[in-house]
Amino acid sequence: MKATFLLITLLNSFQTFAQIDFTTPFKDCNIEGSTSVYDYKNKKWVFSNSNDARIETLPASTFKIINLLIALETQVIKDENEIVKWVGKTDTTLYGYRPDIYKDMSVKEAFEVSAGWVFIELAKKIGKEKYKHYLKICQYGNGNLSQNDADFWNFGNFAISPINQIEFLIKVYEEKLPFSKKNMEILKKVMITEKTYAYSIRSKTGWTRVSSQDIGWWVGYIERNDNTYFFATRITKKRSTINPEFGQCRKDITKNILRQLNVIE
Repeated sequence: MKATFLLITLLNSFQTFAQIDFTTPFKDCNIEGSTSVYDYKNKKWVFSNSNDARIETLPASTFKIINLLIALETQVIKDENEIVKWVGKTDTTLYGYRPDIYKDMSVKEAFEVSAGWVFIELAKKIGKEKYKHYLKICQYGNGNLSQNDADFWNFGNFAISPINQIEFLIKVYEEKLPFSKKNMEILKKVMITEKTYAYSIRSKTGWTRVSSQDIGWWVGYIERNDNTYFFATRITKKRSTINPEFGQCRKDITKNILRQLNVIE
């Protein structure tokens, strides 16, 4: 069951922001998708596409947020600085050729550069039953872990919606999850991707290729002195459509909308 208070808020506080141009950022990138924003202080949702915000797809590497917490809580790793030994091989067909990540690596670095092989190795040690337990009590995703391989967040039937991503991030922010305060603090520290005098961004990107489609994510939250804003952008395109800006567009679209909402400069 999803977090009901957020779904009630969604129904009661949905607004049409006619002054916000949601179309141009996606059109400029030649991309389909949506951006969802939650204003924490005022309990208001903003959607570029409220229907898309409810659709569940694979989370790709955004799953590393909860994955890091589970790895810490189950003591598969002691902290974010633990080194994972390079396995000596990887599937470049599925994950692309990335020689810069083919080395021994700390979990912190693996999170930051999105080295999937590190988290696959951790997942093998965690096991599906522990994942099912934590995903259920955290109300994260659809709970379908029928994918045989360890990498169920990139391939298979596991899925999450943009709204559910934000629901989970609010629990991270409030520390209302079944993880120790120490582990929550480690995650929040690792998630920092941008810091200015006015705000800080804690976030994670994701990108997977399934069937004939590319699915890209950027999820996170922005802390300012006066408020906190949560966001989830998911974009899609046909794999046959060449778009070298696909990865960058996840952030460009999000920041365009956040600037229009006066969340960031």
